[in-house]
Amino acid sequence: MNITLIGMAGAGKSTIGRSLAKRLGYTFIDVDHLIRENTGMPLQTLIDKEGDSAFIRFEEEAILSLEQIDRSVISPGGSVIYSEKAMNHLKKISKIIFLDTAFRSIARRLPNARKRGIVGLRDRSLKELFEERKGFYQKYADFSIKLKGRENIQDIDEMIVEICFEEST
Repeated sequence: MNITLIGMAGAGKSTIGRSLAKRLGYTFIDVDHLIRENTGMPLQTLIDKEGDSAFIRFEEEAILSLEQIDRSVISPGGSVIYSEKAMNHLKKISKIIFLDTAFRSIARRLPNARKRGIVGLRDRSLKELFEERKGFYQKYADFSIKLKGRENIQDIDEMIVEICFEEST
């Protein structure tokens, strides 16, 4: 089984994902890192040079390349929800957990959001993107975890383990 963490940039996907993978003895897969490896460019440079739609295409390709994986925690970028094909693939290979992080926490963690490589910030504010994406995250998630931003990472790991490995009787 694989676990995918979705949510906005700054939601804690990478931090929680690394911790969860270590706890479970799983491999951690950072999709943003795969995109940087595949393109040879930082995310913001890729968006500036190629545009949002090209970035989404690169992200989709990176996710579709994840085929024969097992026992992995996957952390895609926040814009993954703009690709139905990528999300359907993730749904097929993993349980999807939405890290429903409060906007105040996101804004605090992303003081330089426009330099972070976030799709859609050219046309909208971070708050507008947050509101737009929330419905997509909820649509694709198998489970949601509401976070205020002050939780202990080990406690979040425990919640995810309980959700993903609870015995259905």
